[in-house]
Amino acid sequence: MAAEVAASAGHDVTVFDQHRSPARKFVLAGRGGLNLTHTEPLNEFLERYGPERRHLEVPIRAFSPADLRAWCAGLGHETFVGSSGRVFPEEFRAVPLLRSWLRRLESLGVRFEPRHRWVGWSSDGQLKFAAPDRVIAIAADRTVLALGGSSWPRVGGDGTWVELLAGRGIDVRPLQAANCGIEVVWSDVMTERFAGAPIKNAAVIVDGIEVRGDPIVTRTGIEGGPIYAHSRRIRESLADGSVDVRIDLMPDLSLERLAQRLTDRRRRGETTTKWLRRGGLSAVAVSLLREATRNQLPADAHGLASLTKSAPVAATAMSGIDRAISSAGGVAWSEVGPGVELKKLPGVHVVGEMLDWEAPTGGYLLQACFSTGWAAGMALSAAD
Repeated sequence: MAAEVAASAGHDVTVFDQHRSPARKFVLAGRGGLNLTHTEPLNEFLERYGPERRHLEVPIRAFSPADLRAWCAGLGHETFVGSSGRVFPEEFRAVPLLRSWLRRLESLGVRFEPRHRWVGWSSDGQLKFAAPDRVIAIAADRTVLALGGSSWPRVGGDGTWVELLAGRGIDVRPLQAANCGIEVVWSDVMTERFAGAPIKNAAVIVDGIEVRGDPIVTRTGIEGGPIYAHSRRIRESLADGSVDVRIDLMPDLSLERLAQRLTDRRRRGETTTKWLRRGGLSAVAVSLLREATRNQLPADAHGLASLTKSAPVAATAMSGIDRAISSAGGVAWSEVGPGVELKKLPGVHVVGEMLDWEAPTGGYLLQACFSTGWAAGMALSAAD
């Protein structure tokens, strides 16, 4: 995005990429459908960025969700709004949009240099790149660093830039997993029978905040949208010592109605598992209740209903950053000025996940990346 804006203003632009092909994280983001942005009112949209709203509001208002949709349409790819308000290109995938974008960049004269990994600066301030057969130095009037955080490092964002910037006196907050699962020590029965199973129509509750959805049991814990939405709260609570994660397995029923249903559906002589299944719980939900109580389930309807409405999950850690959807941490906002330019390194801009912010899934991640790239491009366009 920074390259497009700067090239449109007449600047000579070269994009250096460490891989053979560009935008691998972008393609990965569209693997299950490219969720570009969201249609909720802008003020509510901005609230999704939490404390970092005050830093991201200017670039997002300047290049808004509506602007992003118009940009897509300008590339020949109309967008549609899903039932949850999420915005996707009509083709749903990332590759068709990317191909059109690369053609536009080529038409603007943007050059691409693949297999060039940035490794810092030379003694005279030139950019150094490890090319396939040598290390080269490039003189640039302006530089945009768009190196990602450290989630999914196999597509390029491995966080190795942290040392390079820290070595120049830049305050970089530790990179941590965001929008990721939690680790739970399951019994062999849980992992063997239910790894990969969704817990349908549940509500995950952390700090009294409820998020509905279908969390998924994994061999090492739980992941999925409702867990990702709580990742900041869970991570910060774990850093303080512990976290209280609970799952309401029947969120559409009150405690009283669920207790009455269980009372009405009990049959003499049947097992607790059959009783709970008759009450409407899935097999994976029943197993989760057994995990929560070490297989010591309450014997009465009210006790079972209370457990079902607030089943504790013993989270021990966040899942690894290498499989996180995004990362938190990065260059501190105190280090950048207008146009996301580094105050200590004039002429160097940092964008996207390199900056210290996080947001839930739903289009907020890509929107902020596009918007900060646009802000850097506008700053480049205004440069002498």
